[in-house]
Amino acid sequence: MHGSTPIRASRTVNKSHANFYRAFHDYFVTHLPSSSLHPDSRSSSGPHHQLPRSASKPHTPGEGPSPAPLLHGARDTTVVRIPLRSAKHHFGVSVSRGTRPYNEDTYQAGVIEVPAFAKPRPLNLTRAPANSPLEAFRAKQQEEQANGSGNGEGTSAESASGDPQVFYFGVFDGHGGSECSDYLREMLHETIEETAKKYDLMSTLQRNTQEAAKGAAMSSKDAEKDTAGSAENSASDVLSDLQIAKASTLQNNLVQAWKTTVGGYFRRFRPSAFASPPEKPTILTILSHAFLQADLSFILAQLRLSKYDVDPVRSDAPLNANDSLYSPTHFPSSDPQQKKPFKGGSTASIVLLSTPTPTPFWHPSTPSTLYTAHCGDTRILLSQVSDGAAVPLTTDHHPSTPSESDRLRRWAASFVTDSFGEERMSGLANTRAFGDMGSKRMGVSAEPEIRRLDLNPSQYAFMVLVSDGVTGSVSDQEIVDIVKESKTPEVGAREVVGFANEVSVEGDNATALVVRLGGWERRSEGGGGGMGTKEAREWKRTEAADPRGRRT
Repeated sequence: MHGSTPIRASRTVNKSHANFYRAFHDYFVTHLPSSSLHPDSRSSSGPHHQLPRSASKPHTPGEGPSPAPLLHGARDTTVVRIPLRSAKHHFGVSVSRGTRPYNEDTYQAGVIEVPAFAKPRPLNLTRAPANSPLEAFRAKQQEEQANGSGNGEGTSAESASGDPQVFYFGVFDGHGGSECSDYLREMLHETIEETAKKYDLMSTLQRNTQEAAKGAAMSSKDAEKDTAGSAENSASDVLSDLQIAKASTLQNNLVQAWKTTVGGYFRRFRPSAFASPPEKPTILTILSHAFLQADLSFILAQLRLSKYDVDPVRSDAPLNANDSLYSPTHFPSSDPQQKKPFKGGSTASIVLLSTPTPTPFWHPSTPSTLYTAHCGDTRILLSQVSDGAAVPLTTDHHPSTPSESDRLRRWAASFVTDSFGEERMSGLANTRAFGDMGSKRMGVSAEPEIRRLDLNPSQYAFMVLVSDGVTGSVSDQEIVDIVKESKTPEVGAREVVGFANEVSVEGDNATALVVRLGGWERRSEGGGGGMGTKEAREWKRTEAADPRGRRT
């Protein structure tokens, strides 16, 4: 009986652990032809066509003795889940602790449940006549080709809300420890999902569909039903007013919580995304609220722990005094008295990608909408297909940045310059970060800098998210050129981190996350591939290999 207790405890902990991670999907759902799942007859399980690989061939609509296969020529598809981190041709990441004793960088990648925010496709008001089933099938084929979903590649499935999947990528660089970056990795996407539900965020795609259907109905009905349409408009206006009032309450409560909890700078600040008077909430409002809410939750947790610092008995107890490994006969406890407050923090840079159709964002003919939310000095870069240039989507939040200098000198405090000539605020290099509760009153904030970008089909080759362990020694264009020379995003991420470790002087933690976009196959066309910075990179390698050259 005594020996079975740890087993039951282990099962209980594992069950709660699984429930905790169930909200986030680190895979994407896609439709694949059933015949492509197991192309060999020796497959032991799953649907397959019982043909050897030599006898299998791609499906070609129109083959057969009659047009009948055309009518039923759509290939039988199966919904499959593909782990994003295993899809090396779509996503790659590399993490290195450098010469530091611990790795404080973390990352996250997956799919989150929020309404789509992609720019809807223009409405097609013409309808081609279908005089026969064959013409109807051909018209459907043309429509699929125009939407980018009929080119033989798998198309992503819809999310639970009926919208195409929204992809989420993030890089978090902790300082003073990894507690805050680990918290953001597991909780920031969940906070975004919860905030979208609180604000009753609407999908841009469903709204567009409803308006199109309503317009078509209005044009075909007589004047007698215009009255019903006016009543529907009035009901929609009332709903919009209620939504705006709810958003105003949520925003005021959040700002008031910051004022009463922290004070100082937050008694005067007003997030720029929170319009006054409030407007109908968008994804911009959701991201701003989620960042500030996640930071507030983390700060409140540390403040609750700080009152136990003065207890000399608890402070002398071992850190694992209540851990299951230290005492395996009882359950682990989440008692905050057994922990100490974390006074460090973390930067954060995240990307949300949404498409107007179920076709995934990496398809060459699919447009998409991208939102970046960022605080700190982790960077997000795009590689432009036309000229191969690196397009930065973020700016480092340092005291020397003009926008940050103006913000803090007006609403907060002044800066100091360290012995290396770098401006710092309360000893921090970043003026925006999560955590750092000792500097919150001085103006260090997690208010994100948000940017929206509509990506045309194959306009950009790939996207890179990097921590300052990479950008501290490698320029933006060098990062992009290194990835251009790589065969897959995974290889590109590994090469970027490897080069950063090779030429770095400080040996900081380095993280690179590479995401394939629609123009990946054309990444070497503009700017001569990676040749633009090849000589500069070779010089950095030569200089790093010479220890005497680093003497100052």
